[in-house]
Amino acid sequence: MNTLTESLEAYVRAMPKVELHVHLEGSIRPETLLELAARHRVELPARTVDELREWYAFRDFDHFVEVYLAAAGCIRTPADVERIAADFLEGQAAQNVLHSEVTYTASTQRMLSGIPLDDQLEAINRARAAAERDHGVTMSLTIDYPRHLDPDEFVGVAHWAVDNMERGVSALGLGGPEVGYPPELFERAFAVASEAGLPSVPHAGETEGAESIRGALRALDAVRIGHGVRCLEDPELVAELRDRQIPLEVCPTSNVCLGVAPSFGEHPLPRLLDTGLYVTLNSDDPPMFGTTLTDEYLKAAAAFGLGAGDVRDLVVRAAEATLLPPADKATLLERVRQGFEALPKSTPLS
Repeated sequence: MNTLTESLEAYVRAMPKVELHVHLEGSIRPETLLELAARHRVELPARTVDELREWYAFRDFDHFVEVYLAAAGCIRTPADVERIAADFLEGQAAQNVLHSEVTYTASTQRMLSGIPLDDQLEAINRARAAAERDHGVTMSLTIDYPRHLDPDEFVGVAHWAVDNMERGVSALGLGGPEVGYPPELFERAFAVASEAGLPSVPHAGETEGAESIRGALRALDAVRIGHGVRCLEDPELVAELRDRQIPLEVCPTSNVCLGVAPSFGEHPLPRLLDTGLYVTLNSDDPPMFGTTLTDEYLKAAAAFGLGAGDVRDLVVRAAEATLLPPADKATLLERVRQGFEALPKSTPLS
C-alpha cells in the first residue's frame, strides 16, 4: 500500500463528493444507537459507547446481520427515524458529500416497529429539508426490499414507492441475501416501478456471480448495479456493462468485510477501472464496516496509486450517475465543478 502525500490526503478530505450506495439503517452512529436503546429499553450487548463500537466492529456475516437487526430494532418511532436521518446527513455534510442516494428498507422498519410507511417517509423528509436548509446537502431514497421476504408483499411496497416519487423516492432497490434468491423472483415489483418510470437499482454480483447481474439487467431492467464486482467472472457481461456504461456502485471495504475480496489491496477496483467499466465509490454501511466515504477514497488512493485527477473523475462520474431530474443534476454537477475549482492548486492531477 502506498503512502498518501499530505497534499493528496487534504485534497480528498476537502473535495466535494457524491454517494450512491449507503444504507440509512446501516449508518446509525453508535452513540445514537445507545441513546435509542436506553429510551426504548432495548437490551444491547454493550453499555458504553466504547463497548458498542467494539460490538459494531465487523466480525463475520452473521454478526453483521445481528448488529444490523439490533440497530433497526431500536428504531421505534417516527422521531427515531428522523433522528437517524438527521445524524446521517450531518455526517455527510461534514465530509462535503453534496448529494446522497440512500437505500432505506422501509418494510423492515414497519415489520419491526409497526411505523407506517408514510410516517417513516415524512420523518425522513423532515430531516432532509432541514439538512438542505442548514448544511446545503441533498438526499433521495432508494426504497429496497430484502430478498428473503415475500415477493408478493414487495409488489405493494413498489406501488407505495411509485406513489411517493414526488416526495423524495428516486429508485426501487433489492437487498438481502443473493444466494437462493435470484432477481427473477422480484420481476413483478420492478415491473410496477418500470411502468411508472421509477428506476431500478438492485444489489447484484456481490455474493453471487455474473448470473445475478445478468438477471438484474434482464428481469429487473437495472439502470445501476449495487456492487457488481463479480462481473469480472464473465467477459461477455463485462463487455455489455462497458458498452452500456451501466454504473457500478462499488464498496471496497464492505467487499473485504464480507469476503468478496481477500483484502483492500487485492480488491478488483483497478481491474474494473482498467476494463473501462463505469465505477463509482461508496461506503455501504459505514460505521458497521469501520469506514466513511472519505475513507474509501483515501484507502483506494493509497492502495492503488490514484491521483487527484483519478479521484476527481470518480466523484464526477458518481454525480453523473445520480437519478436526479435533469435540472437538479445539472445543478449538482455545477456544484461539484465549483467545489473542485475552489480546492488548492498545489496537488497535481495525476
